[in-house]
Amino acid sequence: MKYLLTFFLLFLHAYSFAGEIIVHPGESIHDALRTAREWRRTNDPRCKGGITITLEAGRYYMYEPLFLRPEDSGTKESPLVIRGIGENHTSIICGDARQQHTQLWPQQGMERMIDFKKEARTITIPTPPDSVLQYFASKNTPLEMVVHQRWAIAILRVKKMTVEGDKTIISFMEPESRLEFEHPWPQPVIGGKKGNSSFLLRTTEQRDGIEQLVIVDGANYVRFEGITIDKTCWNRPLHKGHVTLQGGFPLIDAYKLKENPGLPWDEGLENQAWIERPVSAVTVRNAYHIEFYSVLFQNLAATALDFVDNISDCKVQKCTFGNIGGTAIMGGSFAESPREVHRPYTDLAEHCQRLTITENFIVDAANEDWGAVAIALGYVRHCTVSKNYVNRVNYSGICIGWGWTPLDTGMENNHIVGNKVSHYARQLYDAGGIYTLSNQPNSTIKGNEISQPFPAPYATNDRGFCIYLDARTDGFTIENNTTEGRLIRRDEIGDNHPGPNIVFK
Repeated sequence: MKYLLTFFLLFLHAYSFAGEIIVHPGESIHDALRTAREWRRTNDPRCKGGITITLEAGRYYMYEPLFLRPEDSGTKESPLVIRGIGENHTSIICGDARQQHTQLWPQQGMERMIDFKKEARTITIPTPPDSVLQYFASKNTPLEMVVHQRWAIAILRVKKMTVEGDKTIISFMEPESRLEFEHPWPQPVIGGKKGNSSFLLRTTEQRDGIEQLVIVDGANYVRFEGITIDKTCWNRPLHKGHVTLQGGFPLIDAYKLKENPGLPWDEGLENQAWIERPVSAVTVRNAYHIEFYSVLFQNLAATALDFVDNISDCKVQKCTFGNIGGTAIMGGSFAESPREVHRPYTDLAEHCQRLTITENFIVDAANEDWGAVAIALGYVRHCTVSKNYVNRVNYSGICIGWGWTPLDTGMENNHIVGNKVSHYARQLYDAGGIYTLSNQPNSTIKGNEISQPFPAPYATNDRGFCIYLDARTDGFTIENNTTEGRLIRRDEIGDNHPGPNIVFK
């Protein structure tokens, strides 16, 4: 009997660790992934029931992203799991620490600009202290101007400062100078209801560093669980500045239609813009059944987690996001270049469908690019954002939709349900705790608890709302949403030309 029991325990031990690859700090996660890939290729018996790559507690520095290819795919019966040890997220995939800034003037907050001249491509400000002028003249570290633009910011590398008594005229480097002054909107506001737009001057000490840690491209049935994604940089502003359209999306070309504005789908359209997608610490594309469960994302300079294109049946559940420079969770196309962003595309929503974002904890996002958000979904369909906690973002909280169009683009059946959103619009306005764009039939905004917008200190208007139905929003049923312990009234919801099929209960 004793020998039989021993044999049985040994058998259970062997079976429980079948298909498990254990990685210790100092060892390569890339090598572990290659081992799993070869097991799949050779139909190794250890694939039965799934392969688990277990990261022992410790830090795993990534010199290049962990790249999951189609050959790394699991199956429904045999998924690939990459997991950490224990419940404290002590298995850490990490890169370089985020770039640090020194704000030279004002030392806290922002200062109001005096003028913004499109033709001259200059911004006029009160003359900074001598210490700032001398610092710029010494060129110890490049100087940046961060500009407030209602629902976006611009980061402009300073080229020249011309002092004229108590006023100083600043010009900027390319390409951001052209983009900032040619694109008609957003731009700084001079003479807004609450004053002129604001700015600050700062330096960036650290140069280029690791931006991406994990890329899933073509792999299916993969689950990440109990790990930490920690520390990435954001290099773009160091080389090109950062001029955005909305939601943290940088412009790569933009101008105003000067003759005969208007296009067949929008007679008032004058903006032409091409954007690119912000870099992300974890990127998913061309994949289905990818899950992130109880993953900690922290200290990331740009987007944390991005479902870029051609994804379906993916889930983000019970994850925590903290100290995120850009958007915490992004999904779906935003009509990035080579497409012009304002056209009503009908082929994009099907590229991101059945994405579920639920029970996540998002605190302190969009703290580098204030125009980013907590959760941003573009052209998507059949997606659910539910039971998430969002706190401390500088623009909007949960955003769904893109395109600024009343037409049928395939966006449909999207649901924002049971979320808690607070302390949003902390810096920028034209914002909503929940923010929508365009026609999305059979969609709902239901049972959400949303605080009143934060009293943003430098906003040039008062356009902040618990729920904001921006340009041509349509197809939503809105019911049982509350603020400060009471139901949100229809007349409190922000409207910007919504469609006729909004149902409010």
